[in-house]
Amino acid sequence: MSEKKKESVLAGFKAFLMRGNVVDLAVAVVIGAAFTNIVNAVVKGLISPVIGAVGTQSLDGYKSCLKSPCGIGTNGQPTGVEILWGSVLNATLTFVITAAVVYFLMVLPMAKYLARQEARRKAREGVQETMEITELEVLKEIRDTLVAQRTNGARSAAPGGSRDAF
Repeated sequence: MSEKKKESVLAGFKAFLMRGNVVDLAVAVVIGAAFTNIVNAVVKGLISPVIGAVGTQSLDGYKSCLKSPCGIGTNGQPTGVEILWGSVLNATLTFVITAAVVYFLMVLPMAKYLARQEARRKAREGVQETMEITELEVLKEIRDTLVAQRTNGARSAAPGGSRDAF
């Protein structure tokens, strides 16, 4: 491969990596992985024990037998058909709890923060817009006064009229 082609491939790869979307995505993945540990710790350390105090900590043991007999046969193979509804319920509850933790600890506070920032920005823009309108009104008044003075001056300078000094 020629040097020029190597440089263009490397330059293209570098441009691809330095695009805002790729860098932002990489940062999001790293932060997401770190945040997963926090969410898992909250779920395992706080929420699961509370649920365990009311019921059971693990729902994985709950199952129903669809075709009897269910269990482990003499040869070590499972017999019957078991529905592991406890595992499905456990995964569903884990998802709901994780989603609630993410929403109440991250999404809701961030949304409130961004709303406050937007309100502040709009308030600043409103003040600036009011000042601009006020300045525009003053400039219009000055223009109208100058036009009136010119018009009055032109009438005074007409033959037979008296001219007033300003």
